[in-house]
Amino acid sequence: MPNKLISYLKLYHQISAAEEQYIVEAFNPKMFKEGEALSQPGSISKELFFIVDGVLRIVIRNEKGNEVTHYFLKENQFCTILNSFHKQIPAEECIQAACNCEVLGINRTALLKLYEQVPYLKTLIDQITQQALIDKINIRNTYLGQDSANRYRLFVARQADIALRVSLTDVASYLGITPQSLSRIRRQISR
Repeated sequence: MPNKLISYLKLYHQISAAEEQYIVEAFNPKMFKEGEALSQPGSISKELFFIVDGVLRIVIRNEKGNEVTHYFLKENQFCTILNSFHKQIPAEECIQAACNCEVLGINRTALLKLYEQVPYLKTLIDQITQQALIDKINIRNTYLGQDSANRYRLFVARQADIALRVSLTDVASYLGITPQSLSRIRRQISR
C-alpha cells in the first residue's frame, strides 16, 4: 500500500526514492481512539502529525473550564499546536481524536534532522501549513454573524465529511451552541 504522506507530498513536489525513504523512516504510524489525547494543554507540543485516516480536533478550555472545539482537521492535513511546537513553549490547546484516527507522527528533533536530509521539505511543509491556516480562518469567518441554525447549515455544507464522523457534542462546541440547541436545530432542518 502506498504511503499516504508521500502521495500527498508528491502533489506539490517531486520526491526521489532516497528522499521517500528518509521521510517514511522518520514518521511513525500511530492509532488513537475517539476522545484520546495526542497532546495535553500546558505541555509543549513535541510532535507534528499527518492525518492518514480520521478527524482530529483542536480543543481549548474556556473561562468556565469547559472544553471548546476550536477546529477540526481531517485526512491529508498536518496537525500540531504550531506556536508551542516552533517556540517550544507550553500550549493552552490540546489535540484530541474526534473519531478513531490513524496518523503519522514525527518529533521535533527528528523533523529538524529530516529537514537537513531533504532541504526543500521545510519550505514545503511550511507552505502547506500556511495554506491550512488561511483555510481555517476562511472557514471560521463564514460562521461570523450567523445565527445558530445558519452556522450549522454552513458547517454541514462546507464540512459535511467531518459532520458525519464526529460527535454532535463536538459539533455543538465548535459552532458555539449547546448540544440541546443543536438537537433542536437538526430536528427543525430535517422537517
